[in-house]
Amino acid sequence: MKNMLFRHLAIILPWYALIGLPVGLLALLLILMPNTLQASDQALVERMQSGGAVLMIRHAEAPGTGDPPGFKLDDCSTQRNLSADGRLQAAAIGDWLRAHDVRRARVYSSQWCRCLDTARLIDVGKVMPLPALNNFYTRPQDREANLAALYAFLAEQPTDGELLVLVTHQVTISALTGEYTPSGHGALLGLGQGGRFTLIGKLDFEP
Repeated sequence: MKNMLFRHLAIILPWYALIGLPVGLLALLLILMPNTLQASDQALVERMQSGGAVLMIRHAEAPGTGDPPGFKLDDCSTQRNLSADGRLQAAAIGDWLRAHDVRRARVYSSQWCRCLDTARLIDVGKVMPLPALNNFYTRPQDREANLAALYAFLAEQPTDGELLVLVTHQVTISALTGEYTPSGHGALLGLGQGGRFTLIGKLDFEP
């Protein structure tokens, strides 16, 4: 939410300087702006609850990039894992969802430990590993197969079904949405017929 506010400020302030907007009016705009942004979040929440929505979440904060050489999926000690702050961030995502009355969902995760841990800490449903969500940042040879499997998975989902939460990696979310997603942020998709989907909006899960 704060990032969205800063982006709006970056738009408003140059115009204020250009046209000499009265300070009082500018102050009023800044007061009203958070309410407008909150309404946008509320609209996304309502879309989550209306059926056929997919909330893709990038795993929470895990310092570093990629994974150490020779890492193993079945051995978390060989992988890049969530930091203490990352674990708190993941739990806070779950708190945010429950505070907005999103208490249950179908939850799938990449098999990477940092994603599984994020999904479990969010705690809105039983976590099911889904290889189609696996990371291909350091395994570009897996990109096409992973995405094909993910598209097929989405095509099988009902367009009026319960919220689907997919915890995955930046490269996967970017491949589907064309946009960068920071750690612990989400992108909400709406499912259409024939496996089509649209990007509805993005969430930072800030109070």
